[in-house]
Amino acid sequence: MAGIWIFAESREQTLELISAGTSLARQLDGAAVVTFATSRQLAEEYISCGAGEVLVLPPLAGGQPLEAYVPAIIEAVRGGDPDIFLISATQRGREIAARVAAALDTGLCSGCTALKLDKEKKQLIMERMLYGGAAVQTVVCSGRPQMATIPPRTFEPAAPQEGRQGKVTELAGVQPSPVKVVGRAPKAAEAVDITEAKVVVCAGRGFEKKEDLNLAQELAQVTGGAVGCTRPVAEELRWLPEDLYIGISGKKVKPGLYIGLGVAGQIQHVTGMRDSKVVLAVNRDENAPIFDAADYGIVGDLYDVVPKLIKELRIALNK
Repeated sequence: MAGIWIFAESREQTLELISAGTSLARQLDGAAVVTFATSRQLAEEYISCGAGEVLVLPPLAGGQPLEAYVPAIIEAVRGGDPDIFLISATQRGREIAARVAAALDTGLCSGCTALKLDKEKKQLIMERMLYGGAAVQTVVCSGRPQMATIPPRTFEPAAPQEGRQGKVTELAGVQPSPVKVVGRAPKAAEAVDITEAKVVVCAGRGFEKKEDLNLAQELAQVTGGAVGCTRPVAEELRWLPEDLYIGISGKKVKPGLYIGLGVAGQIQHVTGMRDSKVVLAVNRDENAPIFDAADYGIVGDLYDVVPKLIKELRIALNK
């Protein structure tokens, strides 16, 4: 069967990997993209978005974790002999990928942010960040299939294409796992999910006191966005919940517009927002590192700039 295989624990992540997979498949002489799904309905959607075949995993018995699928995935991969196997780099996905790679005695590159193919060798060349984003490492994978885990939101989701046809194969039932989920207690979120926001207004240490964050809140309201912050604002000053800080050890965001207010722009923070489509920075220090990552920069005091920006936006947007 060969081709590019994909596994992710959610619909959105699967569509992102289909986008990456179809790009690689075109370079492999039109190889098929094969993905796993947990329902027939999802299978049809994945085919419309570019998958050539979908392997439908059977329903899990009550209390069975997603990891119970690992033996079925390993068996399917052994039988299908894919060239490349991509797995979403969620916490659960990374664990599943490691178990699959160990069983198949193949290499695994984790946290890849870019993929390209050496056509002559049919070798996958992968890139990932090192040292908090200060360096990029290029790696190749030994063994077959070549495996990589891809962080969510690295690629744009694949879009449906009218009239696409594909094959749906239902896999046999899985053996019960000795591990059972006896209960779930979701962590209480103190804030909105900024990773889904189209506009992110980020508050940095340029703010002098907590009450002044109202400026960031007002700007976010005008732009229809959400407020985030740098790590010191959340962890040291505790002005905002830790759910909101952006950086290598916090949230990674990819909004259409990122507005940094009083953000210095250290590499640990930039790693978490570097994929934003447009970056606007406001900082009174003209040498602040954030300007190196910005598409547009305003050198000035945020207490002077932001009220004027809000006023002009209200006029322009009739708010």
